[in-house]
Amino acid sequence: MGLLLALTAALGLPPGLMFHMPGRSHRGDLAPLDGDGISLRDALAAHVRVLATDIGERNLYRYDALRASASYVEGQLAEPGYRVHSQRFDVGGREVRNLEVLVPGSVPGAAIMVVGAHYDSAPGTPGANDNASGTAALIELARRLHGASPSRTVHLVAFVNEEPPWYYTADMGSLRYARKLAGDGVEVAGMLSLETIGYYRDTPKSQQYPFPFSLFYPDTGNFLGFVGNVRSRRLTRDAVRAFREHGGFPSEGAAVPGSVPGVGWSDHWSFWQQGWPALMVTDTAPFRYPHYHEPTDTAEQVDYDRLARVVEGLEAVIRKLAE
Repeated sequence: MGLLLALTAALGLPPGLMFHMPGRSHRGDLAPLDGDGISLRDALAAHVRVLATDIGERNLYRYDALRASASYVEGQLAEPGYRVHSQRFDVGGREVRNLEVLVPGSVPGAAIMVVGAHYDSAPGTPGANDNASGTAALIELARRLHGASPSRTVHLVAFVNEEPPWYYTADMGSLRYARKLAGDGVEVAGMLSLETIGYYRDTPKSQQYPFPFSLFYPDTGNFLGFVGNVRSRRLTRDAVRAFREHGGFPSEGAAVPGSVPGVGWSDHWSFWQQGWPALMVTDTAPFRYPHYHEPTDTAEQVDYDRLARVVEGLEAVIRKLAE
């Protein structure tokens, strides 16, 4: 730990950075999926194929497809018995919507947890990994959490308009949602953005980073990343700890300035704007995935066995953080 602090100081990195995370990342072979894991894998694959193959590119330039994807996600979220709430707003004269379900908490007035994923895709891509993988995970996490009794209420939200040109604008779905929470006086204890979580490789040199992070993290792209800003370091550490306690899948975490390339590239950014801790859960997208924002981001690129293990671990994280 002393060597790590000395190295960050020598590189001129700002104080408060967090590279060291609690617990140990899984090493070695992955355990075979059990019956529940196989069912989860198949369900995740089905969601990704509907969104990326049957519907395909989905955004305001492909408005019918965007509406079809919203209807699909809404139906899947409603199936376990949730009431799905729509946050509707107009962009360029066309209605779009965020979709929300709640897992009620047992402690009145407690700050809430938010778990979100965007269901739109970038122009020119069917968006299987980015971000049908995150949307599929959100749907299945909602199923698995239905009937749970956490201390904090958990909001599970499918966001619209995460991709450019709506990103970082007032028409970004997650920014609309976060601003509404703030306007309603709701306090957020933490937010997890599920962003591009389905691509893994065991080949050395398959993982890239912006400088100087290659000095601190492995060069094999087989892990799930938990990435927050410095203000979110406690949430990041708590999430990594819970994921590693569940075991079974490699993981890395970092709490670094939001100005570092890639750190703020998802819906968690919107929650930072309200002063709330938030992090991105990711396979690191363009730092690993060669099909990022390309027409080749198809359903065949997603590793559904590993995606199932990731979702199992994230369920444990959400349950822990909601307490």
